[in-house]
Amino acid sequence: MIAVIRGDITKVHADAIVNAANSSLLGGGGVDGAIHRAGGPEILEDCRKIIARQGGCKTGKAVITTAGRLPAKYVIHTVGPVWNGGSTNERDRLKDCYHNSLALALANDCRSIAFPNISTGIYGYPKEEAAIIAVGTVKDFLSDHPVLEVIFVSFDDASEQLLRAALKTD
Repeated sequence: MIAVIRGDITKVHADAIVNAANSSLLGGGGVDGAIHRAGGPEILEDCRKIIARQGGCKTGKAVITTAGRLPAKYVIHTVGPVWNGGSTNERDRLKDCYHNSLALALANDCRSIAFPNISTGIYGYPKEEAAIIAVGTVKDFLSDHPVLEVIFVSFDDASEQLLRAALKTD
């Protein structure tokens, strides 16, 4: 099942919520900062353990931490691509963000996962194309793994409408 809602991802009840993180995993602005603030220091502590073990997180990859004070069990941190006009493999890296996050959720026995609009904020990815990629990647994954419930959480009306349109046309 795929749902689209408008709201604050830090308030969503799901087994995992996805953080549109930066490669340092140390928090930042937008969704990343909101998740770190709402979840508390446990998330940062887990991120520091990951950094000690492997360094940061590369674009398109995903790592998992506790959710701290959030109503989720886990936070899956994924690093979206910065938009450079489409000439630096941004499409594939964005697909990787969704696919790797879904695979990590499945590997950790999650039954539900909530996604923000990855890379469409400060990273500048065009929102319509990002919505089409997100929905297509999730649908492809769910065709092989139908046990997951996916919730797209949009912060604004325009992104919500683009996701709903992508769901209808994909």
